[in-house]
Amino acid sequence: MKTRLYRVILPVGDIERAERFYTELLGLAGERVSPGRHYFDCGGTILACYDPIADGDGKGDGWHHHFNQYFYFAVDELEAVFERAKQLGCSLDGGIAEMPWGERLFYTKDPFGNPICLVDDRTLFTGN
Repeated sequence: MKTRLYRVILPVGDIERAERFYTELLGLAGERVSPGRHYFDCGGTILACYDPIADGDGKGDGWHHHFNQYFYFAVDELEAVFERAKQLGCSLDGGIAEMPWGERLFYTKDPFGNPICLVDDRTLFTGN
């Protein structure tokens, strides 16, 4: 049996702002697939920015993240992405750091409060 993660839903409160933010931060144009969804192909896994109100679904109970529930992105130019994050006004949790398991990364939040982490692609740790 073959299994792969192909899409992750990321809640946003303004689909237009989310499109601009992730296009600039990740350097990807993505594709609008509905009034409230904009998809970014991140190496075969789709980041689906989802604005439920723009899609006509209503807010429901809203989204609730644990403070350590990050979305991790592997990038090949970590320093350049860090600079773009600063230019975009992201609240940064410090600077670029090296973790004990060898990953180089930085933590931030998108404009909607979603915790995201950007990791140097050359240092990814996926377990032993």
